[in-house]
Amino acid sequence: MKHIAIILASGSGSRFGTNIPKQFFSFKGKTVLEHSIEAFQNNNFIDNIIVVCNPDYRSKTVELSKKYSKVINIVNGGETRQQSSYNGVFSVNENNCNVLIHDAARPFVSNKIINDCIAALKEHKAVNVAIEATDTIIVVDENNIIKSVPNRKTLRRCQTPQCFDLNLIKKAHKLAKNDKQFIATDDCGLVIKYNLSPVYVVKGSEDNIKITFSSDIKNV
Repeated sequence: MKHIAIILASGSGSRFGTNIPKQFFSFKGKTVLEHSIEAFQNNNFIDNIIVVCNPDYRSKTVELSKKYSKVINIVNGGETRQQSSYNGVFSVNENNCNVLIHDAARPFVSNKIINDCIAALKEHKAVNVAIEATDTIIVVDENNIIKSVPNRKTLRRCQTPQCFDLNLIKKAHKLAKNDKQFIATDDCGLVIKYNLSPVYVVKGSEDNIKITFSSDIKNV
């Protein structure tokens, strides 16, 4: 079974506070995007990589990706994360494989997390990565009044990659494309929305942060 990483790098990074999208910010001699690609390039179980890029920065993405032998395609992203993921998923030409959809803004994903996801895919068609919630989470109403306080023992903070049997996630995206009332914030949300498969959770890491603000990598 082939394993293809789809790296979503099409965001504008407006909250990052620089004049370029955060995936092109450099630290430790490489851009955020390069660090993310490298994590999958160096994993023995990943066969190919597809990068979904911001169309305005396509040439830059192509140039940065040239040195990675597993990158087989650069795909233009859409206006939303869901559209970008759709474009990446439907660019896969295999009939039967697994895809690992990863946010380029998580450059610290470990080899262990990728390996654990691939191991889980042997038994599950949908896999998420998550860590325990250490803060108390509250639910508020439209007036900012607390409605409930869920038990945090059952709460998790989602990370990426999110991993799927290709045909399963294609079906989820097809259903979502015709559903104008629902917009998912991630791919597991689509699978759950249409009740296509249970989603197994692999333990993530506190180090697997998503870079949102420049301060997130100030001390790296």
